[in-house]
Amino acid sequence: MKVSIEITLAPLEEEYETPIKDFIRVLRSSPFEIQENPLSTQIFGDYKPLMLFLTNAIADSFNTIAAGMIHLKIVKSDRSDYQPFV
Repeated sequence: MKVSIEITLAPLEEEYETPIKDFIRVLRSSPFEIQENPLSTQIFGDYKPLMLFLTNAIADSFNTIAAGMIHLKIVKSDRSDYQPFV
């Protein structure tokens, strides 16, 4: 089953940029398709392998910060080719 996941990491600490950049680097190094914008990152792939990857990536990221939130929006379909209306 293909899914599209929008991810926003929000460290709740003064130094928030480095953990976000490190997390995005981990996502980029994955075998999954990635799209980025200033507010979130989208990742696309098969549900089970993608969720296993994200579970580990999120845990590793949370281990580097004192407090933080992660927002996930999961859509059951591959939306990687979505083009917004202009």
